[in-house]
Amino acid sequence: MPMPPLPVRFEGDPEPLRIDLHMHSTASDGALSPARVVALGASRGLTHMALTDHDTLDGVAEAASAARREGLVLIPGAELSTQWRGMGIHVVGLLPEGVRGELVEGLGALAVAREKRAATIASRMERVGLHDALARAREQAGSERPLGRPDFARALVAAGLVPDVATAFRKHLGAGKPGDVKALWPAMAEAVRWVLAAGGVAVLAHPVRYSLTRRKRGLLLDDFAAAGGQAAELVSGFQNPDVTRDLSRQLQERGLYASLGSDFHFPGGHLAPGSMSPVPRTATPPVWTHPRLAPRLNAGA
Repeated sequence: MPMPPLPVRFEGDPEPLRIDLHMHSTASDGALSPARVVALGASRGLTHMALTDHDTLDGVAEAASAARREGLVLIPGAELSTQWRGMGIHVVGLLPEGVRGELVEGLGALAVAREKRAATIASRMERVGLHDALARAREQAGSERPLGRPDFARALVAAGLVPDVATAFRKHLGAGKPGDVKALWPAMAEAVRWVLAAGGVAVLAHPVRYSLTRRKRGLLLDDFAAAGGQAAELVSGFQNPDVTRDLSRQLQERGLYASLGSDFHFPGGHLAPGSMSPVPRTATPPVWTHPRLAPRLNAGA
Protein backbone atom coordinates (compact mmCIF):
# COMPACT_ATOMS: atom_id res chain seq x y z
CA MET A 1 0.00 0.00 0.00
CA PRO A 2 1.46 3.41 -0.94
CA MET A 3 2.43 5.57 1.99
CA PRO A 4 0.83 9.01 2.33
CA PRO A 5 2.92 12.17 2.00
CA LEU A 6 4.40 13.60 5.15
CA PRO A 7 1.50 15.14 7.08
CA VAL A 8 3.39 18.31 7.96
CA ARG A 9 6.04 19.97 5.82
CA PHE A 10 9.28 21.24 7.21
CA GLU A 11 9.06 25.03 7.15
CA GLY A 12 10.71 26.25 3.97
CA ASP A 13 10.72 22.80 2.36
CA PRO A 14 9.13 23.31 -1.08
CA GLU A 15 7.66 19.82 -1.33
CA PRO A 16 7.18 17.05 1.25
CA LEU A 17 9.25 14.10 0.05
CA ARG A 18 8.32 10.45 0.43
CA ILE A 19 11.72 9.63 1.83
CA ASP A 20 13.50 7.14 4.10
CA LEU A 21 17.19 7.66 4.83
CA HIS A 22 17.92 4.69 7.11
CA MET A 23 17.37 1.09 5.92
CA HIS A 24 19.23 -2.23 5.98
CA SER A 25 19.63 -5.21 3.66
CA THR A 26 21.37 -8.58 3.60
CA ALA A 27 24.62 -6.70 3.06
CA SER A 28 24.55 -6.34 6.86
CA ASP A 29 21.82 -7.58 9.20
CA GLY A 30 18.69 -7.02 7.12
CA ALA A 31 16.45 -9.83 5.89
CA LEU A 32 15.96 -8.68 2.28
CA SER A 33 18.45 -8.26 -0.55
CA PRO A 34 19.27 -4.67 -1.54
CA ALA A 35 17.11 -4.99 -4.66
CA ARG A 36 14.16 -6.27 -2.64
CA VAL A 37 14.51 -3.43 -0.12
CA VAL A 38 14.31 -0.95 -2.99
CA ALA A 39 11.33 -2.74 -4.55
CA LEU A 40 9.50 -2.80 -1.22
CA GLY A 41 10.21 0.89 -0.73
CA ALA A 42 8.86 1.66 -4.19
CA SER A 43 5.72 -0.41 -3.54
CA ARG A 44 5.12 1.68 -0.42
CA GLY A 45 5.35 4.93 -2.34
CA LEU A 46 8.88 6.04 -1.55
CA THR A 47 10.51 8.32 -4.09
CA HIS A 48 13.84 8.88 -2.29
CA MET A 49 15.81 6.52 -0.07
CA ALA A 50 19.21 5.61 1.31
CA LEU A 51 20.58 2.13 1.92
CA THR A 52 22.61 2.36 5.13
CA ASP A 53 23.96 -1.06 6.02
CA HIS A 54 26.24 -1.44 9.01
CA ASP A 55 29.84 -0.50 8.21
CA THR A 56 29.59 -1.38 4.53
CA LEU A 57 28.39 -0.16 1.15
CA ASP A 58 28.50 -3.64 -0.38
CA GLY A 59 24.78 -3.56 -1.20
CA VAL A 60 24.70 -0.15 -2.83
CA ALA A 61 25.53 -1.20 -6.40
CA GLU A 62 22.66 -3.70 -6.45
CA ALA A 63 20.35 -1.17 -4.82
CA ALA A 64 21.32 1.50 -7.34
CA SER A 65 20.42 -0.77 -10.26
CA ALA A 66 17.08 -1.57 -8.65
CA ALA A 67 16.45 2.11 -7.96
CA ARG A 68 16.94 2.95 -11.63
CA ARG A 69 14.42 0.27 -12.59
CA GLU A 70 11.92 1.49 -9.99
CA GLY A 71 12.42 5.19 -10.69
CA LEU A 72 13.64 6.00 -7.16
CA VAL A 73 16.40 8.37 -6.13
CA LEU A 74 19.00 6.43 -4.12
CA ILE A 75 21.60 7.98 -1.84
CA PRO A 76 24.52 5.63 -1.05
CA GLY A 77 25.08 5.33 2.66
CA ALA A 78 26.40 3.35 5.61
CA GLU A 79 25.68 3.22 9.32
CA LEU A 80 29.07 3.43 11.01
CA SER A 81 29.76 1.89 14.41
CA THR A 82 31.57 4.29 16.75
CA GLN A 83 32.01 5.01 20.42
CA TRP A 84 31.57 8.17 22.46
CA ARG A 85 32.49 8.36 26.15
CA GLY A 86 32.38 4.56 26.37
CA MET A 87 28.99 4.27 24.66
CA GLY A 88 28.23 2.67 21.32
CA ILE A 89 26.97 5.42 18.98
CA HIS A 90 25.98 5.06 15.33
CA VAL A 91 26.74 7.63 12.64
CA VAL A 92 24.91 7.39 9.32
CA GLY A 93 27.05 8.57 6.45
CA LEU A 94 24.99 9.80 3.49
CA LEU A 95 27.48 9.61 0.63
CA PRO A 96 26.33 11.13 -2.67
CA GLU A 97 29.86 10.79 -4.05
CA GLY A 98 30.36 7.24 -2.81
CA VAL A 99 33.36 5.91 -0.91
CA ARG A 100 36.67 7.70 -1.23
CA GLY A 101 39.52 9.14 0.81
CA GLU A 102 39.87 8.19 4.46
CA LEU A 103 36.54 6.37 4.40
CA VAL A 104 38.06 3.57 2.30
CA GLU A 105 40.58 2.72 5.01
CA GLY A 106 38.00 3.40 7.70
CA LEU A 107 35.58 0.83 6.32
CA GLY A 108 38.44 -1.65 6.07
CA ALA A 109 39.29 -1.06 9.72
CA LEU A 110 35.65 -1.51 10.70
CA ALA A 111 35.48 -4.82 8.82
CA VAL A 112 38.49 -6.09 10.79
CA ALA A 113 36.94 -4.78 14.01
CA ARG A 114 33.70 -6.62 13.23
CA GLU A 115 35.58 -9.91 12.77
CA LYS A 116 37.37 -9.48 16.10
CA ARG A 117 34.15 -8.40 17.78
CA ALA A 118 32.27 -11.46 16.48
CA ALA A 119 34.97 -13.73 17.88
CA THR A 120 34.75 -11.99 21.26
CA ILE A 121 30.96 -12.20 21.34
CA ALA A 122 31.12 -15.87 20.36
CA SER A 123 33.50 -16.62 23.22
CA ARG A 124 31.19 -14.88 25.68
CA MET A 125 28.07 -16.61 24.34
CA GLU A 126 29.76 -19.99 24.72
CA ARG A 127 30.06 -19.22 28.42
CA VAL A 128 26.26 -19.00 28.65
CA GLY A 129 25.79 -22.32 26.87
CA LEU A 130 25.84 -21.56 23.12
CA HIS A 131 28.31 -24.20 21.98
CA ASP A 132 30.21 -23.51 18.74
CA ALA A 133 28.72 -20.01 18.87
CA LEU A 134 30.56 -18.53 15.88
CA ALA A 135 29.42 -21.29 13.52
CA ARG A 136 25.86 -21.12 14.85
CA ALA A 137 25.74 -17.36 14.32
CA ARG A 138 27.14 -17.81 10.80
CA GLU A 139 24.39 -20.33 10.09
CA GLN A 140 21.81 -17.75 11.16
CA ALA A 141 23.42 -15.11 8.95
CA GLY A 142 23.15 -17.39 5.94
CA SER A 143 26.09 -15.76 4.17
CA GLU A 144 29.66 -14.62 4.67
CA ARG A 145 28.73 -11.07 5.57
CA PRO A 146 30.08 -9.66 8.86
CA LEU A 147 28.26 -11.03 11.88
CA GLY A 148 26.28 -8.82 14.25
CA ARG A 149 24.54 -9.25 17.57
CA PRO A 150 21.19 -10.17 15.93
CA ASP A 151 22.86 -13.25 14.43
CA PHE A 152 23.96 -14.40 17.88
CA ALA A 153 20.52 -13.56 19.26
CA ARG A 154 18.85 -15.78 16.67
CA ALA A 155 21.40 -18.51 17.41
CA LEU A 156 20.51 -18.36 21.10
CA VAL A 157 16.83 -18.74 20.20
CA ALA A 158 17.52 -21.63 17.81
CA ALA A 159 19.52 -23.40 20.53
CA GLY A 160 16.60 -23.07 22.93
CA LEU A 161 18.57 -20.94 25.38
CA VAL A 162 16.11 -18.03 25.22
CA PRO A 163 12.51 -17.85 23.97
CA ASP A 164 12.97 -14.93 21.58
CA VAL A 165 15.38 -12.33 20.24
CA ALA A 166 14.17 -9.65 22.65
CA THR A 167 15.08 -11.87 25.61
CA ALA A 168 18.46 -12.65 24.05
CA PHE A 169 19.25 -8.94 23.96
CA ARG A 170 17.84 -8.30 27.42
CA LYS A 171 19.86 -11.09 29.04
CA HIS A 172 23.00 -11.43 26.95
CA LEU A 173 23.50 -8.96 24.09
CA GLY A 174 21.99 -5.59 24.98
CA ALA A 175 23.73 -2.53 26.38
CA GLY A 176 25.94 -3.43 29.31
CA LYS A 177 25.56 -7.20 28.79
CA PRO A 178 28.44 -9.59 27.97
CA GLY A 179 27.69 -9.52 24.25
CA ASP A 180 27.77 -5.73 24.05
CA VAL A 181 31.29 -5.35 22.68
CA LYS A 182 32.14 -1.85 21.51
CA ALA A 183 35.75 -1.19 22.54
CA LEU A 184 36.94 -1.97 19.02
CA TRP A 185 34.98 0.84 17.37
CA PRO A 186 36.62 4.14 16.36
CA ALA A 187 35.84 7.37 18.14
CA MET A 188 32.71 9.11 16.88
CA ALA A 189 34.70 12.16 15.79
CA GLU A 190 36.99 9.98 13.67
CA ALA A 191 34.06 8.42 11.80
CA VAL A 192 32.57 11.86 11.21
CA ARG A 193 35.87 12.94 9.69
CA TRP A 194 35.79 9.97 7.29
CA VAL A 195 32.32 10.92 6.08
CA LEU A 196 33.23 14.57 5.58
CA ALA A 197 36.41 13.65 3.69
CA ALA A 198 34.28 11.55 1.32
CA GLY A 199 32.10 14.54 0.51
CA GLY A 200 29.21 13.15 2.55
CA VAL A 201 26.84 14.28 5.28
CA ALA A 202 27.33 12.83 8.77
CA VAL A 203 24.05 12.09 10.54
CA LEU A 204 23.75 11.08 14.20
CA ALA A 205 21.55 7.97 14.14
CA HIS A 206 18.46 7.69 16.39
CA PRO A 207 19.64 10.02 19.19
CA VAL A 208 16.54 9.44 21.33
CA ARG A 209 17.18 5.69 21.51
CA TYR A 210 20.37 5.95 23.51
CA SER A 211 19.92 5.69 27.27
CA LEU A 212 20.72 9.34 27.88
CA THR A 213 19.15 12.12 29.88
CA ARG A 214 18.23 15.24 27.95
CA ARG A 215 21.35 16.95 29.29
CA LYS A 216 23.63 14.11 28.20
CA ARG A 217 21.94 13.95 24.81
CA GLY A 218 22.78 17.63 24.51
CA LEU A 219 26.42 16.86 25.29
CA LEU A 220 26.41 14.15 22.63
CA LEU A 221 24.96 16.59 20.10
CA ASP A 222 27.52 19.22 21.16
CA ASP A 223 30.43 16.85 20.57
CA PHE A 224 28.93 15.58 17.32
CA ALA A 225 28.51 19.11 15.98
CA ALA A 226 31.99 20.12 17.18
CA ALA A 227 33.41 17.16 15.23
CA GLY A 228 31.75 18.44 12.06
CA GLY A 229 28.54 16.39 12.17
CA GLN A 230 25.83 18.06 10.12
CA ALA A 231 22.53 16.35 10.99
CA ALA A 232 20.70 14.00 13.33
CA GLU A 233 17.69 11.76 12.89
CA LEU A 234 14.79 13.84 14.12
CA VAL A 235 12.48 10.87 13.61
CA SER A 236 13.62 7.24 13.70
CA GLY A 237 10.74 4.82 13.39
CA PHE A 238 7.99 5.55 15.88
CA GLN A 239 8.54 7.89 18.81
CA ASN A 240 6.70 10.20 21.17
CA PRO A 241 5.81 13.51 19.42
CA ASP A 242 6.78 15.54 22.49
CA VAL A 243 10.24 13.93 22.40
CA THR A 244 10.49 14.78 18.70
CA ARG A 245 9.59 18.43 19.31
CA ASP A 246 12.17 18.68 22.09
CA LEU A 247 14.83 17.06 19.92
CA SER A 248 13.99 19.51 17.15
CA ARG A 249 14.77 22.37 19.51
CA GLN A 250 18.08 20.77 20.42
CA LEU A 251 19.01 20.44 16.76
CA GLN A 252 18.13 24.05 16.01
CA GLU A 253 20.22 25.25 18.93
CA ARG A 254 23.25 23.55 17.37
CA GLY A 255 22.58 24.36 13.72
CA LEU A 256 22.01 20.72 12.78
CA TYR A 257 19.83 19.46 9.95
CA ALA A 258 17.04 16.91 10.50
CA SER A 259 17.01 13.47 8.91
CA LEU A 260 14.28 10.79 8.85
CA GLY A 261 14.50 7.01 8.74
CA SER A 262 12.59 3.85 9.55
CA ASP A 263 15.68 1.77 10.45
CA PHE A 264 14.00 -1.02 8.48
CA HIS A 265 15.52 -4.50 8.87
CA PHE A 266 12.90 -7.11 8.01
CA PRO A 267 9.34 -7.35 6.69
CA GLY A 268 6.53 -8.25 9.03
CA GLY A 269 7.70 -6.04 11.86
CA HIS A 270 6.13 -2.73 12.85
CA LEU A 271 8.80 -0.82 10.92
CA ALA A 272 8.49 -0.94 7.13
CA PRO A 273 10.22 1.31 4.57
CA GLY A 274 8.81 4.77 5.05
CA SER A 275 7.13 3.87 8.36
CA MET A 276 7.81 6.48 11.00
CA SER A 277 6.11 9.00 13.21
CA PRO A 278 4.89 12.20 11.59
CA VAL A 279 7.13 15.24 11.63
CA PRO A 280 5.82 18.05 13.84
CA ARG A 281 5.93 21.55 12.41
CA THR A 282 9.53 22.64 12.80
CA ALA A 283 11.95 25.23 11.49
CA THR A 284 14.77 22.67 11.61
CA PRO A 285 15.91 22.31 7.97
CA PRO A 286 15.58 18.81 6.46
CA VAL A 287 18.85 17.13 5.57
CA TRP A 288 17.87 16.78 1.90
CA THR A 289 18.26 20.56 1.59
CA HIS A 290 21.94 20.32 2.65
CA PRO A 291 24.20 21.57 -0.19
CA ARG A 292 25.96 18.20 -0.39
CA LEU A 293 22.71 16.27 -0.89
CA ALA A 294 20.36 18.64 -2.71
CA PRO A 295 22.02 18.28 -6.16
CA ARG A 296 21.82 14.47 -6.01
CA LEU A 297 18.19 14.48 -4.87
CA ASN A 298 17.12 17.07 -7.41
CA ALA A 299 18.96 15.33 -10.25
CA GLY A 300 16.85 12.21 -9.70
CA ALA A 301 19.74 9.79 -10.04
